[in-house]
Amino acid sequence: MNNPPAIVVLAAGPGRRFAGDLHKLAQHLHGHSVLETTLAQAVRSGLPLVVVTTSALAPLAVRVVALRDIVEIDAAAPARGIGHSIALGVGARANASGWLLMPADMPLVQPTTMRAVAEALALHAVAFAQHRGLPGQPVGFAGEMYSELVQLSGEHDAHRIVARYPAQGVEVDDAGVLMGIDNVAQLGAVRAALAQRSLLVPAQPVSGAD
Repeated sequence: MNNPPAIVVLAAGPGRRFAGDLHKLAQHLHGHSVLETTLAQAVRSGLPLVVVTTSALAPLAVRVVALRDIVEIDAAAPARGIGHSIALGVGARANASGWLLMPADMPLVQPTTMRAVAEALALHAVAFAQHRGLPGQPVGFAGEMYSELVQLSGEHDAHRIVARYPAQGVEVDDAGVLMGIDNVAQLGAVRAALAQRSLLVPAQPVSGAD
């Protein structure tokens, strides 16, 4: 892909449903945080990426990606819903041929899965990963969707876009597309899956990140 789709990692939500002592994205997964692990998976895909996050979580993101790949939102922005984060991320990679929306609390999604969804956008306006017929993440949008994506602002606007367009499921052998972290029990399940899978350690910080 000469001009591949970009991954937009969404890491600005308040995570209120998680009852742990830290934000769910700051929780540890075998020596690294949830956010670092998700970002490392995205880096390994070889696709361009941007992470939309808060000032509190940005220090974790910069351990894996360069500052130029981080969009830091203001303190009031999470109240505007995930649509606002999507709009900021897509706008930051306006020249990409499409965008994969990757929730930061899904660290088990494999790089090959991200690439498979990205490749599907050459033929479909909307594509999503699925495992054994069950829809999961990431969801991808082709470049023709730009004007709608950059106008998102609410909590459910992205779902309305998906509902209006035929969406192509991309079947992958990756149960991680279904495994998010909203509570302590799910965090435990992800930790167990990582241990069983013997996942490689996250990518090292970008040298000379500015």
